[in-house]
Amino acid sequence: MSTASGRRPAKSPRPWVLAIDQGTTSSRAVIVDRTGGVVASAQREHRQICPRPGWVEHDPAEIWEAVQATVRQALAVAGARPGEVAAVGLANQRETTVFWDRRTGRPLGNAIVWQDTRSQAVCDRLAADGGENRFRELTGLPLATYFSASKIRWALDHRPKLRAALRRGVAACGTVDAWLIWNLTGGPRGGRLATDVTNASRTQLMGLESLRWETPLLDAFGVPLEMLPEIVPSLQPAGYGLTHPGGPLGAPVPVCAALGDQQAALFGQCGFAPGDAKTTYGTGCFLLMHTGRRPVHSKAGLLTTLASRRAGAPPEYALEGSVAIGGALIQWLRDNLGLLKTAAESEVLARQVEDSGGMFIVPAFSGLFAPHWRPDARGVFVGLTRYITRQHVARAALEATALQVRDVVEAMRTDSGTRLREMRVDGGMVANGLLMQVQADLLGIPVVRPAVTETTAMGAAFAAGLAAGVWADTAAVRRVWREAERWVPTRSTAWRRSLCVGWRRAVERSLGWVEGGA
Repeated sequence: MSTASGRRPAKSPRPWVLAIDQGTTSSRAVIVDRTGGVVASAQREHRQICPRPGWVEHDPAEIWEAVQATVRQALAVAGARPGEVAAVGLANQRETTVFWDRRTGRPLGNAIVWQDTRSQAVCDRLAADGGENRFRELTGLPLATYFSASKIRWALDHRPKLRAALRRGVAACGTVDAWLIWNLTGGPRGGRLATDVTNASRTQLMGLESLRWETPLLDAFGVPLEMLPEIVPSLQPAGYGLTHPGGPLGAPVPVCAALGDQQAALFGQCGFAPGDAKTTYGTGCFLLMHTGRRPVHSKAGLLTTLASRRAGAPPEYALEGSVAIGGALIQWLRDNLGLLKTAAESEVLARQVEDSGGMFIVPAFSGLFAPHWRPDARGVFVGLTRYITRQHVARAALEATALQVRDVVEAMRTDSGTRLREMRVDGGMVANGLLMQVQADLLGIPVVRPAVTETTAMGAAFAAGLAAGVWADTAAVRRVWREAERWVPTRSTAWRRSLCVGWRRAVERSLGWVEGGA
């Protein structure tokens, strides 16, 4: 399915920046002008391929076709002429790993998606000698199927065509940004094989501080260096290369920026300084907090990752925490239990009661993610009495999302010693005003929604525009970022403390449901 939209380009100051936002379920192209306004956008979905339980794949050729189609659509809607697009910026689904033949440009099998768990045996084997935190000091990451390294090892073990291409010296692999940069800059006609530091930091093969592929990691996972892309800064004034004239832009335009999607969202929320933070509310929730120019190694269950790096400048780091079940809980109440007709009804019902009536929902459907990391946990409803109605259940579901986010924010505060000034928010759930108010009350700081909620695409656009000189500096970007709505805390500290005590007791009751868990 494809969609396109835009506004009158005649009112849009040039030059423009093209952002390509390649996500887990779709690809989007967005043209942004110097005022931070969206001139035109186009989107196309791609297939989710699930050949076995726990396996999730994408067709790299389908992704590249979708990117080309959306770029052409957005340019057509904008009425763009050659020279009006100053730069291209990329944002992409992270950890998803692509394998291809550099001579022909053909994929060597489907991409293995970040959600895929087929490489668990690889992780178990490596964890048997040093535990799941064996590489955390070097990479900021625990051993997990989430990251790319174990996916690469699995592919080398199970894909004969990949091994044959490696023997011929034509095999390439990388995250989705590398696949797109290579194709945009010419593919088999001289495309550049490169990946930015934020994406490289999610492979579990790059040193957090060296910003290089580390030999001990390559040896441990058995990944040949020659198949990997060059690691480059996230923002590059000279660009990673020019788009090929035969490609979707039809002219040579510098590809000036690339960021993993969550880092792009932080950039799109003007998260440029230590203490700046954002939360993306979707099926799950992703939180990133900028921590400055030195990595902060978490002792509270968070990931240490790159926020971005500009050419010629030191790298900038972030702490990251993820909540597995956010909007998915509302979907579950709607689809599995039939308590809601629509997701929007959750707010309507929840506003009909003052509180959740003493009940709590812990949505540990597949364990608890950050900061608990308890795969043995399972979902529970606690505190039920005959007083409870579906209105209370709806309110408890919204509170569950806000309480999980608060747990991650507290972990960030513990690790960094930094108290957040405000939380900038994006994603589908930010349309729920009650959830945002509860979140502000639980965090004790303002929660702020931007005027343009497509923050991933905006981050790619801001990064490319900064690199190309469309905006002189981050101060100029801050001036074009616009706030749409702000929720300030209205509840007392005693209210917050009482709700959090009940939540902790509920979480304790969710633990240990799966035998053999942590």
